[in-house]
Amino acid sequence: MITKPSILAPLRNYTFILLSVSFASCNTDNKTGNSNNTATESTSVPGNEFNTDNLRTITTTAINKNIRSIFQDKKGNYWFGTNGAGVYRYDGKTIRHFTAKDGLAGNQVQSIQEDQTGNIFFGTGGFGISKFNGQSFTTLTTKENVQVSNGGLRDWKATTTDLWFYAGGGAFRYNGNSLVYLPLDNPGLNPKNPQSSPYELSSYAVYSILQDKKGNIWFGTQARGVCRFDGQSFTWFTEKGLGGPAVLGLFEDSHGNIWFGNNGAGLFRYDGKTLTNFTAEKKLGNNEFSLAGNPGPGTLARIYSINEDKTGNLWIGTLDAGAWRYDGNTLTNFTTKDGLTSNAINTIYKDKFGELWFGTDGDGMCRFNGKTFTALVVQ
Repeated sequence: MITKPSILAPLRNYTFILLSVSFASCNTDNKTGNSNNTATESTSVPGNEFNTDNLRTITTTAINKNIRSIFQDKKGNYWFGTNGAGVYRYDGKTIRHFTAKDGLAGNQVQSIQEDQTGNIFFGTGGFGISKFNGQSFTTLTTKENVQVSNGGLRDWKATTTDLWFYAGGGAFRYNGNSLVYLPLDNPGLNPKNPQSSPYELSSYAVYSILQDKKGNIWFGTQARGVCRFDGQSFTWFTEKGLGGPAVLGLFEDSHGNIWFGNNGAGLFRYDGKTLTNFTAEKKLGNNEFSLAGNPGPGTLARIYSINEDKTGNLWIGTLDAGAWRYDGNTLTNFTTKDGLTSNAINTIYKDKFGELWFGTDGDGMCRFNGKTFTALVVQ
C-alpha cells in the first residue's frame, strides 16, 4: 500500500531569526601532503549551550547548500560535508569552515567518520582521505602513505576498529597506523593479476560501505553490484538488476536486514537468505531513467541514502522523488510539498537525539523530529 502524507502538508511555514556573520581570514594554501594545516575561518552563533534548535535560527551564507554528508561526533559537534565547498563544523556556538586551503584532500566531502580517540576522517572526491585531530589536517592518501595490496587474502581483514573508505577499484582500510588499498577485481583469487589504481575509476569502484552487526563488510560498487567480505571469503550480489547501476546506499535495519540502494534499479533487501528487488515488488521502478535518463517523480528507482528512525521506520532518500518512509507495511512518499527543502536527497543521517537530517543536492538541509520537517535556511 502506498499513501501520501496528510499531517505534513501544511508544515511549510518556518520562523527564522536573521543573524549577521563575519569571517576571519585564512592564509593556508597547502592542499595535500603530510603538512599540518589549521583552519581559522568561523562564524559566531549566539547561544551559551549546545542546542540543535539554534540551527533553526540560522540564516547565513556560511553553509553551502549542496550537502553530501552529515555526521555528529562524540563531543556533539555536527559536521556538514558539501559537494564542492569543503566541510562545516557546528559546535553549538560557532560554525567553522574547512577547505582544501586548510588541508582537506579535496573540497567534495563524501563521507565523515570518527575513530576511537576522537580523530575525524573525511573521504573526499578523487578518493582522497584526510584526518583531523582537532587542530590540523593530515592527508593520508599520499604516494608515501598508501600501501597497495596485490589482492591476496592475507591483506584482507575485518576488525571492528578499522575504518573503511571508498577507492577507485576497491576500498581503503585504515587500522590507525597504516592505510592499505584493497582492490576488488578478482580479490584473493589471483594475486599476480595486475590490480586497478586506487585513484582511477573502474567498475569495481566503491561508493558505499557498511560494517554489519556480525562484522561483515559490505561494499557497494560502481557497476558490479554488492560485495560482502565475511573475514574469510567474498560473496557477490548482482542479480535482479543490482549489478549495473551504482550502489550508493547500504544500511542494516534493526531486524538485521541489509538494504541496498541502487541508482536506477531501486531498493533491494537481503534477509540473510533471499535478495528481493523491493522497488520492482512495489512496482515503483522508472524505466524512463534506465532508457533515457529521465527523472521519475513518485518512483523508488534512484536511491542515494537509507536510514532508520527511532521508531524503526525505514527512510529512503532518492535523487528525484524526495524521501520514502516504510513502516513494514506502508510506503509513504514525502516531497517539497510536505516540508522537504528538495526532492533530491543526497544523504539521510540520524543524530544521537534520534532525529533525522536530510542533506540535499542544492537546497541545504532539513531535520525531521518524527512529526515535522524543519529547514536550515541557507541564502
